[in-house]
Amino acid sequence: MKAFMTILMSLILIPLASCGGRSDIGEPRDNIEAAEEVYSIGVNAYLWRATLDTLSFMPMLSADQQGGVIISDWKVNPANADERSKVDVYITGKELRANSLKITVHRETLQDGNWIAIEPRSGAVTQINTAIIIQARILRRDNAPLTN
Repeated sequence: MKAFMTILMSLILIPLASCGGRSDIGEPRDNIEAAEEVYSIGVNAYLWRATLDTLSFMPMLSADQQGGVIISDWKVNPANADERSKVDVYITGKELRANSLKITVHRETLQDGNWIAIEPRSGAVTQINTAIIIQARILRRDNAPLTN
């Protein structure tokens, strides 16, 4: 009887093994319907989650999901202890678009025992913005219902 049940379960479960899998990152899925934008937390939920994911390597100072404000604390550059950065992100729009984000990067260098503000690295804001938008689109895609 035990062998019969094992065979029966195998026959049922093997065809189901390929169901429900998600495509790899970057692989298009033709059989999805775009997910609704989600605002129940005050801002676009995909942008919110993607921003937290993207900035997860930095310590967080504050995160207000109703206002869409995420402020990191200072993070010392691991390659240069005399340099530190922080990032402020304001989610200003409800749509999943690059212009729904206002990102400010702060950078300081240690000189004579004092932190002095310097210009952020060229392209830092654009790189962070792009990373957040890509992550948000992946989250939206992976939450979209299958159409068939």
